[in-house]
Amino acid sequence: MPQVAIVMGSDSDMEVMSKAASVLEEFGIEFEMNIISAHREPDVFFKWASELEEKGVKIVIAGAGMAAHLPGMSAAIFPLPVIGVPLKSRSLSGEDALYSIVQMPPGIPVATMAIDGGKNAGIMAVKMLAVGDDGLLAKLKEYSEKQKKQVMSKDEKLKKTGYKAYLSDK
Repeated sequence: MPQVAIVMGSDSDMEVMSKAASVLEEFGIEFEMNIISAHREPDVFFKWASELEEKGVKIVIAGAGMAAHLPGMSAAIFPLPVIGVPLKSRSLSGEDALYSIVQMPPGIPVATMAIDGGKNAGIMAVKMLAVGDDGLLAKLKEYSEKQKKQVMSKDEKLKKTGYKAYLSDK
């Protein structure tokens, strides 16, 4: 049974949204992933969003570009947390989607990530689920420690080799 539902309006969003899926897989969290256009198939969208709670979904991660209605409409229908991922577009570089998602009306909040912030959306979903799951919280702490060690290793390499050699290795 999926705990998280990932939804995007187009397969062109897959590269960014797959980063959220990868994080959820890394933490062993079941999810479903869908391509649903709130504009082109509103009936399908409304049915999907209204059935999520019954399916046991706890969090929605919704990616959208341009007018970016998917996260806000998900939040309007689904009673639990929605994480919005604004997606970069050619015309306004994702700022249109960012403003659309972050400026929700009072009473319909969407936790909004950075433009193309699929990975952070996945991590935020894990953190939300970890509130009531000590095992998941322990995994999150291990994940943070791993990140710390990676940065420390990079710093050590920089100190050993100098910045020019460091750059040439990349």
